[in-house]
Amino acid sequence: MKKILIDSGPLIALFDASDTYHKEIVEFLKGNPCVLVTTLASITEVLYLLDFNKQAQLDFLEWVYRGGVEIFPIGNDDIKRIKQLMDTYRDVPMDFADACLVYVAEKLKLDEIVTIDRDFLIYRIGKRGACQENCVYR
Repeated sequence: MKKILIDSGPLIALFDASDTYHKEIVEFLKGNPCVLVTTLASITEVLYLLDFNKQAQLDFLEWVYRGGVEIFPIGNDDIKRIKQLMDTYRDVPMDFADACLVYVAEKLKLDEIVTIDRDFLIYRIGKRGACQENCVYR
């Protein structure tokens, strides 16, 4: 089955009904046939930003547990490349969670991401270039 990356922004919107993108991401995910892939860094970011509502955090964790997303493991050997990415995009700046997603895109040869972050139009994924406008959820 086809896989696509998902950033923390849409995941936050999914579990925060007051978020500007909540309805759009719910509708997008209802029609999405692809496996969503993320990293523990993005999971941590979502939980941190949902800290205003402990039930939303628990609901998110339950959704993850039930297979809402596939978590790509990041290990010590991966940190060198992630650090290189953060250094390359220091002027954007690229945070750790975004660097992990770009790294996963390189590893899995993915070029589609569900995000509300325009920085993914700048980040280069391997030799294929930046994610195209039509593959970025807005």
